[in-house]
Amino acid sequence: MVKGITMKIIYPEIGICGLSCRLCPHYHTEGASKCGGCKTESRICVGCSFITCALKKKGIEFCWDCEENETCEKWRKHREAGKKVDSFKCYQKLEDDIAFIQKNGIAEFEKVQKIREQLLKEMLQEFNEGRSKSYYCIVATVLEIEELKETLTKARKDSTGLELKSKSKVLHSILDEIAKQKNYCLKLRK
Repeated sequence: MVKGITMKIIYPEIGICGLSCRLCPHYHTEGASKCGGCKTESRICVGCSFITCALKKKGIEFCWDCEENETCEKWRKHREAGKKVDSFKCYQKLEDDIAFIQKNGIAEFEKVQKIREQLLKEMLQEFNEGRSKSYYCIVATVLEIEELKETLTKARKDSTGLELKSKSKVLHSILDEIAKQKNYCLKLRK
């Protein structure tokens, strides 16, 4: 039980508003600044307005579970902003993710996010030269799962025997080409 919350948190790695914590750079940080998810003790103490409203006041885990979700101005503004800009986390798929959850359920979304997270971890372990974590988090959010798998397979093949910095360049090159072809944005939108 987290201080100030009287309910059991079932999905700490799925944000109250619909973002996937598993694909956030802060979730994949080592050390004291590592975030365990939006609904862990360290984040709840920060004072996110969604945490205050949903968890502390209404005792629900997600905005879409609220009886006011269709008329909530705060959640509407958050979703609208997510169509245009990001913070430190990529919001590009927020609306798609919410629609997926509403159609397929939170447990199915969690399964998909675990697959995305595993692919992200592989990119970070094999291709992160120390400067690409945020980029790979965006990639894991934006690309389709099959595209991620195919990209990793190609990058592994094309970078055999190379040192880490060169391996990273190979993966970046492949990803940038996919982004160009599919019109994906692989940077934070400010």
